[in-house]
Amino acid sequence: MDPESGDKPPKGGTSAVERGEAKSSRRRKTKRNGKPRSAAASIHAGAGEPAGPAVRSQPGDATSTTRKRKRRRAKSRQNEPQAAMAAAGDVSAPTPASVPPKAEKPQDAGLPHSRHRRKKNRGGRGLQGRPLTQAKTAVVVTSKQSSAPTPAAKEHRGKMPPGSAVQDGFAERPPHLRDDLYAALDLGTNNCRLLIAQPTRPGHFRVVDAFSRIVRLGEGLGSSGRLSADAMDRAVEALRICASKLANRPIRRMRLIATEACRAAENGEEFLARVTAETGLELEIIDRETEARLAVSGCSSLVGREARSVVLFDIGGGSSEIAVIRIADNRSNRLANHITHWTSLPVGVVTLSERHGGRDVTPDVFAAMVAEVEGMLHRFHCPPLNTPEGQVAEDFHLIGTSGTVTTLAGVHLGLPRYDRRKVDGLWLSDDEVSAMQSKLLSWDFAGRAANPCIGPDRADLVLAGCAILEAIRRRWPSERMRVADRGLREGLLTDMMADDGVWRRTRSRRFGTGQREEAGANQ
Repeated sequence: MDPESGDKPPKGGTSAVERGEAKSSRRRKTKRNGKPRSAAASIHAGAGEPAGPAVRSQPGDATSTTRKRKRRRAKSRQNEPQAAMAAAGDVSAPTPASVPPKAEKPQDAGLPHSRHRRKKNRGGRGLQGRPLTQAKTAVVVTSKQSSAPTPAAKEHRGKMPPGSAVQDGFAERPPHLRDDLYAALDLGTNNCRLLIAQPTRPGHFRVVDAFSRIVRLGEGLGSSGRLSADAMDRAVEALRICASKLANRPIRRMRLIATEACRAAENGEEFLARVTAETGLELEIIDRETEARLAVSGCSSLVGREARSVVLFDIGGGSSEIAVIRIADNRSNRLANHITHWTSLPVGVVTLSERHGGRDVTPDVFAAMVAEVEGMLHRFHCPPLNTPEGQVAEDFHLIGTSGTVTTLAGVHLGLPRYDRRKVDGLWLSDDEVSAMQSKLLSWDFAGRAANPCIGPDRADLVLAGCAILEAIRRRWPSERMRVADRGLREGLLTDMMADDGVWRRTRSRRFGTGQREEAGANQ
């Protein structure tokens, strides 16, 4: 014992000072990086926040780990709106420098900052590698960057014609987004036809809608000189359908014409007034020269570059138009400008079949029909197209645009059903045309009506058309003939599109203004 204190000496002779130093050393060893042992254990368990001094969880405590993970998720959700606003460029979003520092926990006081923020998210990654959820913020776009029209621009655009440029800062829409629809209607002696199309590449267009119906408007016109009540009723009913089709589409420009039946009838103008009152359509009666030019314009793409002279004919229901075309080296962009002579015969398939009979056509009746048309052609003064040696030039051919020639082509091909894609543009030799005419002449009315390319509606008209064709072939012999399933409607569309310059504008937008003249030459 120490005589002064009366205490027992420590074991091993250790003094009180030494015992205090040993105790402090053991206390320092229980801390890791400035944290209690319990906090170090929680970090190894997967947590990223220091535990409070009153919480002492054992390693692997699932309740404590879950509680800490929830606290971290809540803190990340509180920081997301500020980060998203800053990323969107919102000047009102608080920057890290303007955010007041968060009060430190008592146990974190005096700890190094790098130690306290050891588990911060890097690269936008959350817990266990999950991406952080981005806040949905509205991006403000200026008027110069906006591509949607303003209400004022929409109102201004509605007052302007479709396809025109709007003077409000928006560029003109490309052709495939504009409503460049054109419509052409042809009310003939036998048919009522409508065509709605959109221009595509220069000289061509895409058919959007089409309608055709046999109305026989000129039925009985040759004997009475007037349109019958039944014929007008049939035509008005077909025109109602055309009016509904036109009303359901944004048509930029249209032209509606009537031909020989309304030209020759005494009550033709009266009938057109009734059409306007009942359907809202205003039809114009065109003269024969305009009809011939429109037929040429509709078939211009079928005349090859090698051709130097062409005879184009359109066998209609009440009249037949013939145009003689001579093409020089300087070919115009409109084939109708090369017409040197033209005529319109006052005879068609309806009028000729009514005079001679169309149901039971014998070879003698057929020869009489051919002779009548030949007499009309003899009165047409036109220089011969043959060469001085009397031989047909290789660069000359016929073009036929009518139901007669398309019917012959369909019978020649043996189509089970008429197909315009196979008929339009087909070449027929002179021998093939003669063979088809002989075959049709050998059939009776029932045989012609049973053919899918003729049908009962045309069975009494097809041989009258063949008689007109035979007279034309005798006047202008040719080794070949091209079939055109097109006519006045296509001519109307081609002229309207060319007058509006839609093909020149399309080419100039694609290749620049320097190509404008070239585009016009290809129409």
